[in-house]
Amino acid sequence: MMKAFALLGPTACGKTALALKLAEYIPCEIISLDSALIYRDMDIGTAKPSAAEQSAVAHHLIDIISPLQTYSAAEFVSDCVRLVQDIRARGKLPLIVGGTMMYYHALTQGLNQLPEADEATRSLLQRQKAEYGLPHLYRQLQQIDSATAARLDPNDSQRIERALEVWLLTGKPLSRHFAEQQHTASPLQLFTLALVPDDRALLHERINRRFDAMLAQGFLDEVHRLRRNYPQLNADMPSVRCVGYRQAWAHLDGETDEKTFVEQGKAATRQLAKRQLTWLRKLHADKVLDPFGKDDMLHAAVTLARDFFQAA
Repeated sequence: MMKAFALLGPTACGKTALALKLAEYIPCEIISLDSALIYRDMDIGTAKPSAAEQSAVAHHLIDIISPLQTYSAAEFVSDCVRLVQDIRARGKLPLIVGGTMMYYHALTQGLNQLPEADEATRSLLQRQKAEYGLPHLYRQLQQIDSATAARLDPNDSQRIERALEVWLLTGKPLSRHFAEQQHTASPLQLFTLALVPDDRALLHERINRRFDAMLAQGFLDEVHRLRRNYPQLNADMPSVRCVGYRQAWAHLDGETDEKTFVEQGKAATRQLAKRQLTWLRKLHADKVLDPFGKDDMLHAAVTLARDFFQAA
């Protein structure tokens, strides 16, 4: 079974910087585990590695589709396994880096056997949303599946509607489907290093500073260009629902003033980090480090990676 080293953590915890430093000590290529980095022309708001960083170390699954397209967890698993094989064939070591826990879950636990999308059910939910608003759908979800509602952003229209769709089609809450899922063996032999901060306030400070830096780099101009270059793009598409982009889109539509937009963007990013940390704390990671602690993270990561890949 092919080996790969996974580096996981919440947004803004320093995963990219650590991965790039790690690549200075071991001959690796990076496979992105990030559902936002897949989109072309979405660079600033996704904190995408720079062109220089991507040229210094080979990166994969970045800029692979347009903002008008979609990409599934099943596609990620297939692409990831293929890339691991290719990287090993080149004599390099695969380093999987990111924080999209749905992708990681699919890679390690298998894909969910859920019903396919049903057009009639989707239309029903769309009509309800148009008439009563998204909060109405979210309250329904809280009543029939409180566990799923608790882990979703109340503004995540796509996932709220999908959870309700699964319940309407099967009569069983999504959380129960997950609980009853038959786990399958991972196609890869993974060593997982998770970055989990002990002090969440430090992570929030970094999130806020990074959002301010994105604005200074021209994040709103980037969203303007997206709207101009992709006329078919709309607020319900997965690319626009990425954290930060959703709030910027609403701001450019005149729904919020600048101060409210910034507050909402930062708050949404903190909520994303909270959901990622909830996932991470449930994981059986091989090693957990505090990215803001006193440990020498780079030394620890290099040692763990070398020992893992050298082991028989």
